[in-house]
Amino acid sequence: MRTDTGAEPESEGGSATESEAASSAGEPQTVDFLVIGSGSGLDVASAAASRGQSVAVVEKGPLGGTCLNRGCIPSKKLLYHAEVLTTIERADEFGIHADVTDVEFAEIVRDVTDDVSGSADSIKRGLRSSSQHTLLEGEGRFVDDRTVELVSGPDNGKRVRGETVLIAAGTRPSIPAIEGIDDVDYLTSTEALQLETPPDDLVIVGGGYIAAELAHFFGTFGSDVSIIGRRPRLLPQADEEVGDAVTEQYADRFDVYTGYEAVGVSQSGEGQSGDGVTVDARPYPPAWDDPDDRDALTVSGETLLVAAGRRPNTDTLNLDATGVETDAQGFVATDEYLRTTTDGIWALGDIVGEYLLKHNANHEAQAVARNLFGDELEPVDYTAMPFAVFGSPEVAGVGLREQDLREAARPYATTTYQYEETARGQAMHAEGFVKVLIEPNGEILGCHIIGPDAPTLIEEVVVAMKAGTGTVWDIRESVHVHPALSEVVDRAFSGQFTRRGSDGGGQQHGHGHRHEHGQSDDHEHDQQQDHQTQQHQHDHNHGDDHQHDDHRNHEGEHTHDHDHGHDHDHERDHEHNHDRNHDETETDTHSGRNPSQN
Repeated sequence: MRTDTGAEPESEGGSATESEAASSAGEPQTVDFLVIGSGSGLDVASAAASRGQSVAVVEKGPLGGTCLNRGCIPSKKLLYHAEVLTTIERADEFGIHADVTDVEFAEIVRDVTDDVSGSADSIKRGLRSSSQHTLLEGEGRFVDDRTVELVSGPDNGKRVRGETVLIAAGTRPSIPAIEGIDDVDYLTSTEALQLETPPDDLVIVGGGYIAAELAHFFGTFGSDVSIIGRRPRLLPQADEEVGDAVTEQYADRFDVYTGYEAVGVSQSGEGQSGDGVTVDARPYPPAWDDPDDRDALTVSGETLLVAAGRRPNTDTLNLDATGVETDAQGFVATDEYLRTTTDGIWALGDIVGEYLLKHNANHEAQAVARNLFGDELEPVDYTAMPFAVFGSPEVAGVGLREQDLREAARPYATTTYQYEETARGQAMHAEGFVKVLIEPNGEILGCHIIGPDAPTLIEEVVVAMKAGTGTVWDIRESVHVHPALSEVVDRAFSGQFTRRGSDGGGQQHGHGHRHEHGQSDDHEHDQQQDHQTQQHQHDHNHGDDHQHDDHRNHEGEHTHDHDHGHDHDHERDHEHNHDRNHDETETDTHSGRNPSQN
């Protein structure tokens, strides 16, 4: 049973305002545009209202959806407090002696909760003050392909019909079928973000970014943390080289058991209250070459946190009444324009399952608005969809991973560059690296960063891949501030690459990309060589070296893990169809619909 901390319901559907505008059951009010969920779907609702359409919003919980109320906003606010504390604790490294005399943990959590609640209330007031919006509070279920009935909440029994309907009802934490799970107290991320006292001992079942971020947060504030995850790496969505580094660094801080599956949970006498939990786990066969030779394990602690992915809220909507189809995991099936299988019904965001990321949901909302109100339909462009993990270390990535390229037997070139080889990185005592993957002709295939400010540094690469030429020249030919941390990206893209793949072997090259990319002007090619020479001279003067191969030589390791260790997508990509219902990540960073993009 889930521990009750007074949290709001976990799904993204329901809240009410001008409920008198919606008629009672049997006499539905009709509006031009009806949206279920008040996260990114509100962007499309606003676009409809700006064009004079009447709009109804059905919302089950606080306004703003998962991200605002129980996801990325409160978690990142809390994580910044952990960053401040970590900075103070590292002060001795810089000759500064500082002590933390007190941490007002409960006050920190309350302040964040109040901020989030205030934002949700502000959205509600805005909808209530609009003459074009009707806000209905409660859980909505379809009674036909255009009509939704409220089955709970203040507007229970009310019905509303939309000429156009948008399903944007999100996801909720997935609870795996572990023996005994219903008989013990446990938290999901929703309740964990509202704890006013850090647990003495926290056992996390699951991996991925939720486990990584919450382990870092509670660990920073004093919890002893154990993590049990099925995949070989804590972040299965990351490039293997980055994933290995993250797992190693977390193992230095916490008890990390990757490659193990929780099979049983029971109440125990652990913790101050005597109401702790014990988790039994066994080797997860797909993660090991020799699972039978490995021992089972038992982990006990005061508090259990289940971070085993997300499941779509489609099972709450009675989609059978609409003809809207879902995939095997329950995610809404759409075409490239985000139209469902029923005319007039669209879907976006986590409930579609393309990428379980807020910025992707916002991107899809823009696409739906264009397709609804524009002159021509445009497919959603998922090019260069980044992801980020705000743990310690921070991680970010965009595009393909090296294991993807190996699986596809594609020729490519790669390089890495260390933070500590830049002036700013040295000043920060920063650990980490930038890894770049390119086509032999210079096209950017992917970039993966581990280290301080990785979520910010990746954006330059996203812009290059999305809005630039998509080649290394977008980075190389841009002037970077010196000495800024962004130089680690600049130097990674300006360094010498090693050819790999079906015909690459281990050849190194660093100057021929523009010529191979179709630039036959020898003079221009020579200019680029001169630029490269200058860059190498500049780096030499700063004690830097572009020839860092210590992170390039792992392509032969863990090659068996791709099929087993990165299956977090849904049915559209069969080998990646399991993790979001029962696994360690809600970060869906590998599109089933666009396998060539990230």
